[in-house]
Amino acid sequence: MDQWLTEYGVTIGVGGLIIFMVFIVWDLAKRSNAGVFGTMILYLALALGVLGFVIKIAISYLLERGMN
Repeated sequence: MDQWLTEYGVTIGVGGLIIFMVFIVWDLAKRSNAGVFGTMILYLALALGVLGFVIKIAISYLLERGMN
């Protein structure tokens, strides 16, 4: 139970934080009058962070699967 909560809790928690960060980036772009290009750049930076998290999950899965 503890291992399940650790694995899925972190994934669900980070997923929730990513959704919250989408709202934060939208609000930041709106308040700073970033325009379309600036908003795209902000979301690109957020997407790169999310991509890094997804790659970490994929690499962990592949390493665990390869060791069995």
